[in-house]
Amino acid sequence: MIYIDTHVHLYDEQFLADESEMIQHAIDAGVTKMYMPNCDSSTTDGMLRIANQYPQHCFPMMGLHPTYVKANYKEELALVKEWLGKKKFYGVGEVGLDYYWDLTYKEQQIEAFETQIDWALAYNLPVIIHSRESVDDCIAIIRKKQNGKLKGVFHCFGSSTKEAREIMELGLYMGIGGVATFKKSTLPETIKEIGLSHIVLETDAPYLAPVPYRGKRNESSYIPLIAQHIAAVTGIAIEEIATITTQNAAKVFGD
Repeated sequence: MIYIDTHVHLYDEQFLADESEMIQHAIDAGVTKMYMPNCDSSTTDGMLRIANQYPQHCFPMMGLHPTYVKANYKEELALVKEWLGKKKFYGVGEVGLDYYWDLTYKEQQIEAFETQIDWALAYNLPVIIHSRESVDDCIAIIRKKQNGKLKGVFHCFGSSTKEAREIMELGLYMGIGGVATFKKSTLPETIKEIGLSHIVLETDAPYLAPVPYRGKRNESSYIPLIAQHIAAVTGIAIEEIATITTQNAAKVFGD
């Protein structure tokens, strides 16, 4: 079975000690492609280094993460724009809104999100959306921007079936990760209701490791564990989950 990790921070310092082994472990587990979202200018060099080392398996995306939107956000956005104009990237991300940590730069987050959606449309790239405590606002902005050509993923989806259906109607996908394996998660029930047509798999590694590794470092090789849990709870064959989520990821990223 072949899997795709649509969202992994391979450049994170938690991976420095065993980076090559961790990436090879994922490939051996059937996770043949790993898409890396950017955070800001501090993560770009590490991300591009890995993409250059593993061009068949690790793919860079470019964006300014909402929690990195600070007083210098215009400078950071200028760098994102510059990079998009000079190198091939596979998505615009990680972008979006985060109302959980700090609302100091809420208006700037919205401006940055809308600007980067416009760039995604201009370059025909998917948007990778961070929507913590802000799903409704993110959906509203996507609805305003959707011209029939915008594609992308609501990363780390954990909202209601109603919001899932709204995302599906907009033609976007939902990234499902380790949270789906947590005891109190309602995600498997949501997937049961909406099906797999707009689902992709992700880890968000090194964060949000699935059971039985919850609380420890996450990594891309755990993608099959997420698929196994979804299969067990929904009754959908794991082969079907692997096939459909991989096909969906290929639709998003144009592979």
